[in-house]
Amino acid sequence: MNDSPSSTDSIKDTIRAAGLRATPARLATLQMLREADSPLTHAEVADRLAVDGVDKATAFRNLNDMTEAGLLRRTELGDHVYRFEEIGPGESDAESHPHFLCTVCGTVSCLDTVKLTAASERASQAIGEVTEILLRGRCNSCK
Repeated sequence: MNDSPSSTDSIKDTIRAAGLRATPARLATLQMLREADSPLTHAEVADRLAVDGVDKATAFRNLNDMTEAGLLRRTELGDHVYRFEEIGPGESDAESHPHFLCTVCGTVSCLDTVKLTAASERASQAIGEVTEILLRGRCNSCK
């Protein structure tokens, strides 16, 4: 039996533990997001699932259901497009990692290791709660 994080049994268990049915479309969606190196839009998810016969409405409904169940994080990076990514084990939706958005090509990259410094955290707490960090600029391909 394969116990890797992307194994079918592991994905089924994760979906069921969140109180959802482990349908083939949900399994495919969660596996795709686990393997992605950046958040995916609804259109990207729907396009990739279409080859397996999953329609756009089902893809959208599953993304929303899994977000509400706490399996996925929905992020909007200022371009009015929702992107989805898996919430990692031991991570909460409020613990979002920073993202980099290329202002030229629109590529989004995860910056998993970037954290606020202690001084930055104290300064931001004086104003409010930081829920997301977004860096904008030009990616290496667009420089």
